[in-house]
Amino acid sequence: MTKTGAEATDQKQGQDGTPRGSGKPVIEIDHVTKRFTDYVAVSDADFSIASGEFFSMLGPSGCGKTTTLRMIAGFETPTEGAIRLEGEDVSRVPPHKRNVNTVFQHYALFPHMSVWDNVAYGPRSLKHDKGEVKRRVDEMLDVVRLTDFAQRKPSQLSGGQQQRVALARALVNYPSALLLDEPLGALDLKLRHVMQFELKRIQREVGITFVYVTHDQEEALTMSDRIAVMNTGNVEQIGTPTEIYDRPSTVFVAGFIGQANLWHGTQTGRANRDFVEVEVLGSKLQARPGDTTIESGGQATLMVRPERVRVSIDAPTSGIVSVPATVTDLTFQGPVLRLQLAAADGSAILAHVGAEQELPMLRPGDQVHVGWLPEASLVLPAADIPTTEDLEEMLDDTP
Repeated sequence: MTKTGAEATDQKQGQDGTPRGSGKPVIEIDHVTKRFTDYVAVSDADFSIASGEFFSMLGPSGCGKTTTLRMIAGFETPTEGAIRLEGEDVSRVPPHKRNVNTVFQHYALFPHMSVWDNVAYGPRSLKHDKGEVKRRVDEMLDVVRLTDFAQRKPSQLSGGQQQRVALARALVNYPSALLLDEPLGALDLKLRHVMQFELKRIQREVGITFVYVTHDQEEALTMSDRIAVMNTGNVEQIGTPTEIYDRPSTVFVAGFIGQANLWHGTQTGRANRDFVEVEVLGSKLQARPGDTTIESGGQATLMVRPERVRVSIDAPTSGIVSVPATVTDLTFQGPVLRLQLAAADGSAILAHVGAEQELPMLRPGDQVHVGWLPEASLVLPAADIPTTEDLEEMLDDTP
């Protein structure tokens, strides 16, 4: 099989969410909307997925990610727009006539068949000769590292091994794309972490496009070439994991991906060529402008990741923006000290302090200075800031 995964990894994303590079689009979502009576599950989704790309759709319950996957698979039909597979409009083509396969959280392996026969089911159903069936099955069992388990029944395998059988069975007919709907959800935490790397390894080896649905930010960041972050039926942002994490385009994306300090403020003007000035936390601070233009005097939200926050007893040196703060709580978490602080205006600040900062022993009530480099901050359009409880509720509701 042609291995195009490395090509897709090197691609850059265009402003319209399409990948730039040598990988041709395999899946095109062309202004797709899906309604269920009066409920809009997906609203004007418009992006493409390249050959050999590991593409994740990430978001909380009800965001539209699974509905989008089901439309690609053919289990749902778009209300508006078109879905193209390798350039052909398949919007109303039934699932069994689309060259895609789907792996669900529950693997649905045939319990009475061996691993080898489970994987052989697809090429046998397509009437391939015995030699071709054997070549394909042996190749896939080698890819998923289950050659030595070929004669075992599914009940004799661990959860991770069963999942790899399901992957081999889905890949053995060389689909244009493999669709994965929360496939790690039934595994325990440690095995989930192992399988994240296994999935990415398998995808790179076979070179087939993977479209992965998850509500787990760590999974998406670990495995994906690009991520589409979705919320209430809308695609909020598409980008590489680095772009999504370091330069989110909205307050929702900033709050949903990892942890972030998000503070309401006012953009007061331009500080210099590289930075704008934002009035926030009771101070006027320089910050990196986001992609959305905000007029002088306009409301804005300032984002700083907690690991970029520096804490010191004395005021920091020049080049770092800083504000005085009071320690309100602290938790030791192995490699980092998690500090909760309050600025002079009462705003909460979260800092993840590594050993390299060499802080003295701190206690609640201690007065400190918190700061960060201006380029470590980002100004976003003003929006409601999701609370920790909001995000937990979104994830708890996710099936």
